[in-house]
Amino acid sequence: MATGFIAPVQLTNNAATVLKRLLQGDVEAPYLRIGVKGGGCSGMSFMLGFDARNEDDDLFDIDGIPVIIKKAHGMYLVGMEVDYQDNSGTSGFVFNKSL
Repeated sequence: MATGFIAPVQLTNNAATVLKRLLQGDVEAPYLRIGVKGGGCSGMSFMLGFDARNEDDDLFDIDGIPVIIKKAHGMYLVGMEVDYQDNSGTSGFVFNKSL
């Protein structure tokens, strides 16, 4: 899936493995959406979920995973790395600034 764009976000091996497993499951939407939610006092928060593609989305192939990012969100995600951590009974995806 060539898009001609370099993805602003990277996935760790752990995150890619878990996401590929989830995509093989019973998900209703074929794309992984990575985005941001508005500021407020605590700044921006990052979001991750499965969704359908819209006209205002850029499409990326990140480690074989079809990822959509709203065009307006790309600049806020530059240099971000999504990781999956499983520590002492708590697990989940985390966003790390890699720059």
